[in-house]
Amino acid sequence: MEGSKKRVPALIWILVLVAALLSACTKSDTQFGGTSNDSSSGKSGGESGDKITLRLTVWGAPEEVAPYKIAIEKFETEHPNIKVELQHIAADYDTKLTTMVAGNDVPDVAMMESASIAYPLAEQGKFYNLQDFLATDTEINDESLVPNITYSLEPGNVIGIAPGPEMFALFYNEEAFREAGVEPPPAKASEAWTWDEFVEVAKKLTLDSKGRTADDPEFDPKNIKQYGINMPTWWGSYSNFIYSNGGDFISEDGKTFALNRPEAVEALQKLADLVNVHHVAPSPVQAKNIPSTNVALQTKKVAMAVDGQWASAALAKSNFDFNVGVLPVMKKPQTTVVCAMFSMFKSTEHPEEAWELVKALIAPESSIDLLQAGTWMPAMRDWYTDPQLLDRWTANQKSRPSGYRDAVVDVLLNDGHQTPTGYVKNFNKIMDIVNPAMDKVWLGEQSAQEALDGIAAKAQAQVQGRRSAAE
Repeated sequence: MEGSKKRVPALIWILVLVAALLSACTKSDTQFGGTSNDSSSGKSGGESGDKITLRLTVWGAPEEVAPYKIAIEKFETEHPNIKVELQHIAADYDTKLTTMVAGNDVPDVAMMESASIAYPLAEQGKFYNLQDFLATDTEINDESLVPNITYSLEPGNVIGIAPGPEMFALFYNEEAFREAGVEPPPAKASEAWTWDEFVEVAKKLTLDSKGRTADDPEFDPKNIKQYGINMPTWWGSYSNFIYSNGGDFISEDGKTFALNRPEAVEALQKLADLVNVHHVAPSPVQAKNIPSTNVALQTKKVAMAVDGQWASAALAKSNFDFNVGVLPVMKKPQTTVVCAMFSMFKSTEHPEEAWELVKALIAPESSIDLLQAGTWMPAMRDWYTDPQLLDRWTANQKSRPSGYRDAVVDVLLNDGHQTPTGYVKNFNKIMDIVNPAMDKVWLGEQSAQEALDGIAAKAQAQVQGRRSAAE
């Protein structure tokens, strides 16, 4: 009996252990690092079927936020176990998001501007490499995207994808050309005006208070009622012509400040000469009295304007005949592609779901209203190359006049250049030095060579290299 009493507790402990093991085997394998056949787990949400929440932060005007809401609604319908919390930060976006990140209050996906916030955070290792997702996704890859809308920290490390590209073109008032008896700008890049041809046309379209053109010996440059061209003086606008002339902001090896090199200097000087030599464009002081592109063209304050394609939206609402031509060429056709991006934070607990959200946000279907209105362009290449998809956002749209497909769509695909914010390290610090110097050039106080040579050493001290070769 003594022996049997000692054996009973041991048997009980064995039975308890077996029961525990059997119980463990009946639980979801996901708790032990395996996979589950439960349809409520994995991409659709947690193992119990409870909804997961993804937070998305964006900026923009109400009409620009609207497509995100549409994309989110469609996304939540297709992923019923995922809820997206949209956080619209209307002002001081960079500061507020930086503060959120510092306080570990981090969204899953966020809209980013490259130079000011995205790269500093990327250098801290805050973002997923989206190339890893592009490489394995069956619905989207590098080739399916429009050129120049991804941003990389280094080759093979994509930190953001834009919801669509933006680029520059030459908008004009058709009536102003008819009145001047001048042929309008060509739309095809192969037929683009040379710079000298462009200047001569701008002279014929520039009128003083007595109706004399800028090529008339009696022309009064102090009393201009219609400028031939309005050329904004920020880097996005003048970069088109630096690239067209074979110049750059930084040397190819990333070691040297390059805006004071001959190619860039020549382009910048020619732009300044529009104001100070040819008198066909307003100076920065005069430009303060020039309204937005749609109003300036409609009221004939200007006959032509270099602007981003986004100007199409406001122009389409204006009551006059406008059109769009290709930018004049210095050496080769070129346009700078500028765009914001969506990035995924590594702190997200749901990277696969967050990637699916990014895909939903850049899907053209979600933003079809803004595509047709002229505000945006699609992110996906087939919306430019497939005639039926191209028709959906360009055919019979007032925002897409007759020259649009040649001057914008074709140029974007064939002659686009990556924005300097995407490959010039420390870009903002460099431009903080360049901008005051260029103000003197636009005002005619110094030549481009003098001004840029004068700040070259300070700018050089801010040069930190090149992220990757521009496309």
